[in-house]
Amino acid sequence: MVSAVCLPLTIGGTVEQLIELVGTVDTWVWYVVFVILIGAGVYLTVRTRAVQWRSIPEMIRVLGDPPGEDKDGKKGISSFRAFTVSAAARVGTGNIAGVALAISLGGPGAVFWMWAIAAVGGASAFTESLLGQLYKRTGRHGYYGGPAYYMTHGLNAKWMGALFAVIITVTYAFVFNSVQSNAIVDSLAGSFSIDLTSSDSMMFRVIVGLLIVVLTALIIFGGVRRISAITQAVVPIMAIAYVVLGLLVVVLNITEVPNMVADIVLGAFGIREFAVGGLFGVFMLGMQRGLFSNEAGMGSAPNAGATASISHPAKQGYVQSLGVYFDTWLICSMTAFIVLLSNPEFGDSAQGAGLTQSALAAQLGDWAIHFLTVAIFLFAFSSVLGNYFYGEANIMFLTGSRKAMIVFRVLVLAFVMLGAVAALELVWAMANVSMAFMVTINLIAIVLLAPVAIKVLKNYEAQRRRGEEPVFRGSDLPEITGLDAWDGTDLVTTSMFWTQQLKKVKR
Repeated sequence: MVSAVCLPLTIGGTVEQLIELVGTVDTWVWYVVFVILIGAGVYLTVRTRAVQWRSIPEMIRVLGDPPGEDKDGKKGISSFRAFTVSAAARVGTGNIAGVALAISLGGPGAVFWMWAIAAVGGASAFTESLLGQLYKRTGRHGYYGGPAYYMTHGLNAKWMGALFAVIITVTYAFVFNSVQSNAIVDSLAGSFSIDLTSSDSMMFRVIVGLLIVVLTALIIFGGVRRISAITQAVVPIMAIAYVVLGLLVVVLNITEVPNMVADIVLGAFGIREFAVGGLFGVFMLGMQRGLFSNEAGMGSAPNAGATASISHPAKQGYVQSLGVYFDTWLICSMTAFIVLLSNPEFGDSAQGAGLTQSALAAQLGDWAIHFLTVAIFLFAFSSVLGNYFYGEANIMFLTGSRKAMIVFRVLVLAFVMLGAVAALELVWAMANVSMAFMVTINLIAIVLLAPVAIKVLKNYEAQRRRGEEPVFRGSDLPEITGLDAWDGTDLVTTSMFWTQQLKKVKR
């Protein structure tokens, strides 16, 4: 199975040098991120009393909440629908190509650290999404918000919000979308037996790139409601189909599962080392790919979560925390099992979606290559839409200019095209670097705002203990300033609405 490791239009050693430079920056930056990511995750786990572990039943319960109403009286975006937008960005090539890449370089041990990062990162995901809801603003077409808003209105640090808005826009709308289109090209090449390392493959890349650009353009000019409508329909279907295939592979190889689990655990602690520099290299690969996939603490999911019309900010925290488990412990694990049960070789070269395709074909037959091509296209394309929305929300924060939005959309399309013709290793290295800066800024902000999040969480839990459906009012915690959607201007209407909704659910 071929892998798009080299850029077809290599000019001398320029591309190789660029890959080496970005890779060096990537390595050093992640030494810092390692400390911040683990430290923040542990701190928030302690402060929230491990909300990400003890509240899983509550996460499932609130996922079924009906949508509320925006302040203009229109039906809002439900908690589940906002969840699917963030899941569209989460569940993408990081689950298929990213996991395969980590295993190809670091071996089975990288999978263990993906699981571990998700277990700790659930607290970060809960906190950032709660804050995104708490400090959301009211616009003409509903609610909007995200880290840039809670940095500005919660920390009174507009400069920090502006910096984050720029970084998340570059990271998601540009760099991550390049990763998605790159994976689509790689998977399609596998289906059509095209060698992407040959100079003759450029026409294929261009054609596929243009196709993705056209499809993306048709949707991103339709607005967030169209994006959420599409993702709500596509994400569950493609995720279920992929999980079913993964479970089928596990059942067919059930006797090998104990050995596979042993390899994952032993590899995680350096007992079996591979060509990545030992234990720390395996850990770093697992952390990077886990974070790229589940995005816990990155500051991405709060942008989607803020659009939900719900009765209490903590509800979106629960929903997005559940999303971390859905992404890593379910979807990523399926990819890992598919690859590892095919007994691949590790440490030889970087392999992305092609490795997953070949592994699935070895288990289920050649038809599986084409099935996975369709799945990867759906995963990646929905991620393009989710990534675009994150950029749009932050362009809105930076400037309300219609012209700026048009320019932004054109640039998104340009980077989608760029990803179709760029090198696999270069694209992923760029994603790692931009992701590192983004998660660092966001984690600093949510740690500083953790006391606020804890107060809101306690408010929610107190109402649940009284047997009430939690409804948040800004007046409940008057010491929290900078609110907009919860400022108390329509508290009577809000309380009456959610009382009626609860009665409907009980009936």
